[in-house]
Amino acid sequence: MTSNLRIDIDRLWASLMESAEIGRTPRGGLRRLALSREDGQARRLFKTWCEGAGLSLRVDAMGNMFATRRGRDPNAKAIMMASHLDTQIFGGRFDGVLGVLGALEVARTLNDHGVETRHPLIVANWTNEEGARFEPAMIGSKVFAGFHDVNDALDIRDKEGARFGDALRDIGFAGTDALRPDDLDSYFELHIEQGPELDERGLKVGVVTGAYDIRFLVVEVGGESSHSGATRLTDRRNAMVGAAHVVTAVDEIGMGHARTGARCACGRITVEPNLLGAVAHRAEVLCDFRHGDPAVTQQMVDAFRARFAGIEAKSRCKLTVLREWKYGGEPYDATLAALVRDTSAALGHASMDMLTAAGHDSMNVARVVPSVMIFTPCEKGITHNESENVTREDIEPAVNVLLHAVLKRDRDAE
Repeated sequence: MTSNLRIDIDRLWASLMESAEIGRTPRGGLRRLALSREDGQARRLFKTWCEGAGLSLRVDAMGNMFATRRGRDPNAKAIMMASHLDTQIFGGRFDGVLGVLGALEVARTLNDHGVETRHPLIVANWTNEEGARFEPAMIGSKVFAGFHDVNDALDIRDKEGARFGDALRDIGFAGTDALRPDDLDSYFELHIEQGPELDERGLKVGVVTGAYDIRFLVVEVGGESSHSGATRLTDRRNAMVGAAHVVTAVDEIGMGHARTGARCACGRITVEPNLLGAVAHRAEVLCDFRHGDPAVTQQMVDAFRARFAGIEAKSRCKLTVLREWKYGGEPYDATLAALVRDTSAALGHASMDMLTAAGHDSMNVARVVPSVMIFTPCEKGITHNESENVTREDIEPAVNVLLHAVLKRDRDAE
């Protein structure tokens, strides 16, 4: 009988803490950028753990790592559990990492109890989920799902000019063993919530039924370079001033929709010439609009564009949208969501349905494979931050839900 199976929370916690030593920051967070030396170290440790659990590892051209536990039916499609090991520049110890090591713990638990599944189970680590070094984010899963050309992805450069494919080769994870979406029956992604809802409600399991619609715009502010002392204020075309108005507009539009769950931000500003004594002639602002209703996201973007003329008049600068892209906005598989919900109830854990406002690899995979996410609480919802924190008690219920949801999917899937 498998109904009494539970993961070994002490072993999982020990693995999380050992992982947290690779790229550890002085304030207890993680800096483990994709394809960095630290990412390579974390990957090698994960590989060692997978091999110790009897999993066979394959690595594709993007460096995505797929560790397989064999099933008894060689013709059955695999059930994948996945997340990522890379982090933000000043990231936490659990974002992504919990999903990978929680999935590994599921495989270890099945080994401990001699449980054989009909379907193969895959524990995966996606490459470059965060996008903190190479843009765009989630490029490993995007290529896997067929929404980005692999050769174009391998040619992406970071800010220092390092090429993605070269960095992948340098850490020893440029593979050739591809996996296809058609090889998968279903996809489960365990993750900390990256928000306060579960923590505030005292709940341990979130059933993620879909994703926010997410829109990015890169806005160029064109001004004129001049001397910051000698040039009269009325004669200036200061791109920094124009950028400030852009940031204010994004914030005001977001606050106007805050009660309905909007998320808006300007995550990056680059300025030229960025020098003492010089008025900026150019700025570039990354603008981010998110909402659970794609129609509202579009309304916010339209409202933002409608402010361009006013910003140009006030700043005497020209605004141009250089790039614009979107992802998310689609539901996850309803059958899998019901499975997670029912499994949580069967294990005695109250859960809540929710959307993810953050980007995840599941957003790409869900477009080609039946997919669902499971959230655990995160202390005060603080994430992408060195103080990101969870406890054993926070994560244990959801990892057990993952274990039993996967087992039920294995029994029920055709």
